[in-house]
Amino acid sequence: MFTGIIQGLGTLFEKRPSGGGMIFGIEAGFAFTDPEEGESIAVNGACLTARDIQGNRFYADVSPESLNRTGLGRLQAGSKVNLERALRLSDRLGGHLVSGHVDAQGQLRQRRPAGDFTLFTFSLDPGLTRYVIEKGSITINGVSLTVNSCDRDRFSVSIIPHTLAITTLGGLKEGDWVNIEVDMIGKYVEKLLAGQTSGSGGQSRINPGFLAEHGFLR
Repeated sequence: MFTGIIQGLGTLFEKRPSGGGMIFGIEAGFAFTDPEEGESIAVNGACLTARDIQGNRFYADVSPESLNRTGLGRLQAGSKVNLERALRLSDRLGGHLVSGHVDAQGQLRQRRPAGDFTLFTFSLDPGLTRYVIEKGSITINGVSLTVNSCDRDRFSVSIIPHTLAITTLGGLKEGDWVNIEVDMIGKYVEKLLAGQTSGSGGQSRINPGFLAEHGFLR
């Protein structure tokens, strides 16, 4: 589990095919303290398993599913990536709960200044925008952001100068593709509500009577 608060940038120093997937060699731009073989590290928002850790360098296997679902396959040696090590229970939850399981890729449609901030508008499959709400959370290339506005097939976020400076978001250009993970809470709620309708003729048992019975309405 992650928070979407990027710890620093990394550099892809090696990329080679392996068993239908890829092997990445990544060097972090910050010191690894207490490194553990097999620990989870989010690379541009995708959870990968670190192995062969030597100093600030590690290797990670990238599965065919990850290559299909994310933009990791487009990275080249020398590419910069956002890195976040897995959350510890004692850590501050500064962003939001992020699983590191990328849902899809989105495309940057517009980038424009808005005062001291930069407004980004991304396209996203309508099948996923139902999980995106105004002032809700979303993860772009591993960065936890707040949704400014959303529509049927797009959404916008306002990014502060600090985030642009310390992540790869600052280098994005219109037309670039990014990894997107929507807020997992919406997906769980949808699944639970679907279960409420099963066996009840398609009618949800969560209604005003149900809410009043359980103390949510008077």
